[in-house]
Amino acid sequence: MKVSEAQHNDVVEPGHVYIAPGSHHLELARSGSHFVCALSDAAPVSGHRPSVDMLFRSGARTVGSAGIGVILTGMGKDGAEGLLEFRRAGATTLGQDEESALIYGMPRVAFERGAVMRQYSLAHMAGAILEACEAASPASGLIRAG
Repeated sequence: MKVSEAQHNDVVEPGHVYIAPGSHHLELARSGSHFVCALSDAAPVSGHRPSVDMLFRSGARTVGSAGIGVILTGMGKDGAEGLLEFRRAGATTLGQDEESALIYGMPRVAFERGAVMRQYSLAHMAGAILEACEAASPASGLIRAG
């Protein structure tokens, strides 16, 4: 997979991973028939910019049930509320399990709030994501977020 720091208005391409720049929120937006990366220097959310809550909330608004949200190891609660919104929009939501997480803060809070449908070890997460992608309809325009 190709990995790069997201630029504002990058067209989201299959097989490409977009990382939020350290100074901006990364959100998913639609431009015509394409999904694009939207960068924002809006105020920090729960003390974070970038905030994964912002990314997951944009996924809920933009792709809803066609999305897959994944939350991995990390300190604090960023991402829990956004992932819950994503799940309520019908997305598949996955979280890293306690045994394999270096810091089980973010995935724990998301799991406890009901945002995580299933937990997996880090060693099994890639397979779980691919399985969720295969289960989605090819015509759905699936976007992977998180």
